[in-house]
Amino acid sequence: MTLNAKRYRALAILTCIGMFLVLIAGALVTNTDSGRGCGTDWPLCNGKFIPAYTVESLIEYSHRLISGGVGMLVLASFIATLVLYRKEKEPIVYASGAGLFTLLQALLGAAAVIWPTTPPVLALHFGISILAFMFTLLLVIWTYRKKRGTEADKPLTAIPRPVFWFSLFILVYSYCVVYLGAYVRHTDSGGGCEGWPLCNGEFVPDLHGATLYVFMHRVAAAVLFVLVGLLTLYFNRVSQGHPGLRKEMTATFVLICCQVLSGALLTATMRNDDWFIFTSILHNMIVSALFGILCDFMIRAWKWREGRPQA
Repeated sequence: MTLNAKRYRALAILTCIGMFLVLIAGALVTNTDSGRGCGTDWPLCNGKFIPAYTVESLIEYSHRLISGGVGMLVLASFIATLVLYRKEKEPIVYASGAGLFTLLQALLGAAAVIWPTTPPVLALHFGISILAFMFTLLLVIWTYRKKRGTEADKPLTAIPRPVFWFSLFILVYSYCVVYLGAYVRHTDSGGGCEGWPLCNGEFVPDLHGATLYVFMHRVAAAVLFVLVGLLTLYFNRVSQGHPGLRKEMTATFVLICCQVLSGALLTATMRNDDWFIFTSILHNMIVSALFGILCDFMIRAWKWREGRPQA
């Protein structure tokens, strides 16, 4: 491997870590209600380059600084990709996607500060952030596959087409579940369901207001758990000759299990502010990793699907 390739991989990893920190910082802003810590000024904070030392302003301004620094890393990764791998379609798509959604994330974040914003728009901000992280993660994964070589990544047999379509459906559905969860948080509806797995001690509670939103998210998450489980079982049955993808599918199932458990932990810590901040961030971290790995699985299922001409 050339020195340039090593440096490129290091840059991709640093960018991915940075985007992960952006997700964590954004979750911290939301869960501490620090979104207005800098007033309606952007990029300044309450009209100052160095904000006043209040907890809310420091949290909000730190989020902006981290996002700005990561934005520069995303730009550097995009330029480096064009220079080193302009003939490779896959890294160009990943670097471009990271750049596009990082820009959209920044613009939507600025708009949320300057103008009054509704919960659906704030939830979309998290949805865009998770897409930006996903593309940086895909770029990192690609760099390691590039290091091993195409033949090392190629399965012994073609992958059945239903695997691709099923994984694509789950990926789209999981994004809807993520959006619904973000909507619950931005409407402060988390307390709509006391207890877990039952909601307010009932299998089907009285559905209205916050209870309706939380219950919808729980049902949607339960369906996602079942879908990922079914895909795991199906792929293990037809995955002879795909050891790499089997590991990735297993990792996806482990992550969905962890996500369900973190949701239960989130409910249990709802009335403890300090622990709730931690469990909420943990919930976001797990779903971000889950979404990124599931997307990589879907891409590889498409790349090596039956009936597609192979290089």
